[in-house]
Amino acid sequence: MAVLEVKELTKIYGEGESEVVALDHVSFSVEKGEFVAVIGASGSGKSTLMNQIGGIDHPTSGSVRIDGREITEMNEDELAIFRRRNVGMIYQFYNLIPTLTAEENIILPWMLDGRKENRKKLYEIMKALGLTARAGHLPGEMSGGQQQRVSIGRALINAPAFVLADEPTGNLDSKTGGEIMDLLKYSNQMFNQTILLITHDEKIALQADRIMTMSDGKIISDEVIKR
Repeated sequence: MAVLEVKELTKIYGEGESEVVALDHVSFSVEKGEFVAVIGASGSGKSTLMNQIGGIDHPTSGSVRIDGREITEMNEDELAIFRRRNVGMIYQFYNLIPTLTAEENIILPWMLDGRKENRKKLYEIMKALGLTARAGHLPGEMSGGQQQRVSIGRALINAPAFVLADEPTGNLDSKTGGEIMDLLKYSNQMFNQTILLITHDEKIALQADRIMTMSDGKIISDEVIKR
């Protein structure tokens, strides 16, 4: 079953002589449980693609369906709620709330939805991420690697359709970055969590099961490397 379907996705900035085609009729799908890396140089279109899939920006034309729902037809309020519940976002610079503890940052999607806490699930995720001893710490009291673990926990807490990770190791040293990749692979294998990883680093991309390469706003190759 495809949890993500992208069809003829196009994004154009400017017009006339200043027109820039950032995405050029991009089409692909991602099945439940896949670990897919999107790789490309700066300016290849991968960040623009991430913004369209994550509902952060609107395409010029084309379709993005997540779990069978067309997100390009949603208004801003509908999109914000849908994204919070169905897309787990992991950013290069963590995007944590500095006044919330590690635990509170992880359950932020629940807090925003007014949902009852599932302490068993929260503990399971925090234990898997090695964060139980840091539950009451603020982001400023944690290392970069620990903050990124919190970001991963927040992305996983709702068991989203897929996790969208934007250069998740880009702000970390190689050892810590390796640990973060191990955690993403663990979540993929243990929780069958679908992951879409955006990166410019080929070594990072090679840890995925499938690699899509972008250039000039197009997917120029789409290769399954592990089964």
